[in-house]
Amino acid sequence: MNRITHLLPVISSESVRQSLKNGAEIALLDVREEGPFASAHPLFAVNLPVGRIEERIAGLVPRKDVPIIVYDNGEGRVTKAVHLLQSLGYSAVSALEGGLEGWKRSGGEIFIDVNVPSKAFGELVEHVRHTPSLPAREVHDRIKRGDDLVILDARRFIEYNVMAIPGGRSVPGGELVLRVRDIAPSPETTVIVNCAGRTRSIIGTQSLVNAGIPNPVFALRNGTIGWTLEGLSLEQGAARKGADVSEQNHQAVQARAELLAERTGVRPVTVEGLERLLTDPQRTVYRLDVRSPEEYVEGHLKGFRSAPGGQLVQATDEWVGVRHGTLVLTDNDGVRARMTAHWLRQLGWNEVYVLEEWDGLPFETGQEAPLLSKPLPDVEMISAVELHDRLEGGDILVLDLAGSPAFRKGHIPGARFVIRPVPVSHPTIREAREIVLVSPNGIAAYLAAADLVGGSCRVRALKGGTEAWQATGYALETGLDEVQAFSTPDDVYKRPYEGTDNAVEAMQAYLDWEYGLVAQLEKDGTHGFRVLENI
Repeated sequence: MNRITHLLPVISSESVRQSLKNGAEIALLDVREEGPFASAHPLFAVNLPVGRIEERIAGLVPRKDVPIIVYDNGEGRVTKAVHLLQSLGYSAVSALEGGLEGWKRSGGEIFIDVNVPSKAFGELVEHVRHTPSLPAREVHDRIKRGDDLVILDARRFIEYNVMAIPGGRSVPGGELVLRVRDIAPSPETTVIVNCAGRTRSIIGTQSLVNAGIPNPVFALRNGTIGWTLEGLSLEQGAARKGADVSEQNHQAVQARAELLAERTGVRPVTVEGLERLLTDPQRTVYRLDVRSPEEYVEGHLKGFRSAPGGQLVQATDEWVGVRHGTLVLTDNDGVRARMTAHWLRQLGWNEVYVLEEWDGLPFETGQEAPLLSKPLPDVEMISAVELHDRLEGGDILVLDLAGSPAFRKGHIPGARFVIRPVPVSHPTIREAREIVLVSPNGIAAYLAAADLVGGSCRVRALKGGTEAWQATGYALETGLDEVQAFSTPDDVYKRPYEGTDNAVEAMQAYLDWEYGLVAQLEKDGTHGFRVLENI
């Protein structure tokens, strides 16, 4: 028997699977870093590394008495995670009996990669609905001939800007139905939807089919991966975006969105109804604004998080940590929330609501504020100016808690990469006389600094984080090598569909894996997906 069974409350894998099948609220948290998580995990596991719990748990699991099950793969993180969650007020925390190995031994299905529920659902949608698609070479030939077509990239703009199909424009998935009629006003124009791999192009294409647009619509089969494997060139630095929405086209698509929402069981909710949901002690409620990030910054309802619709369908587990929680979506056009909601219902979320009324609700502007589980600790701080001056003396050790991609992109000169919990046994850290912890906005650094206070060396956090360092005008250095890494940089899984330096073998293996997801869903048996077959 696993040693944690003698120390912590435990729950069996069979009980977890039964709760998933029964539609009960449950949060299954994998407390390893994203790299190990992506190599093996249950379908509905949510990745929350133990060192990030205080930063992210309040958003992922807002209700303190919802059942939470924690596991790792024998790395020794579970005990710390359970005790930390309990200290934050979570009252129903258990360890998964036997961890990941226990899940396997009990017959539980194991999945690889990230955002797997959404990706598996996309494959199921194509399987059930026979979503139309075209191979990369045919799309390339149509472009070369000058055919009447538009290419709409359903990814986030930042992904599109890195690499795009030549001539394509950025229309993130949640915006497609709202804007396509103004982008392609002629019903004869062929609409081709792409992403990097498969999921967002399938869901985007099927969204347009479900919305009843008159144009021929196709997914670019296998996205930019398929394009690259065909030996075709991608465009870099593209900045074309979608069109504004005309009133006539808005009315047409709004009526269709209302029909789809009704057909899939999406419920409208009033301001008073929202208050009843929020005060229900047995319900975990997520309030999500599905408009674009730019619109959110201009103004949004207080308490609603920014979750652009296409990404919310693609990566629901990045916002929602409790399977079978209640989702309340909002927008200001009556289309994006309903279209997103109609997919979430098919993804097995039983309680999905759309809030249209904003009157009387508090309103605010600006970026989404960090949602912390407790106030930041009171730690000694150092300004960017003082740190810059002191670094010249060479007697301060700077530890950077940024994610490894961010560290590679730019960090304070001489900084060392660490993952929380900080590896205090590392000789350089153990022998340091003065340590400064940094992170992009300072939050992770403040939390980690509190962990280290009390030893023989002076510990401070950089006020305002690396952002303050840059704002002061100081330079960063790039790269991450073995000397700089005091922790193994396995915190971020390298997606084989992002960036321009992926190996051909990795891209092909990723596609082969996606093709097999429908069969895995059948073996798993916990998903509850319900694809709408007849519109």
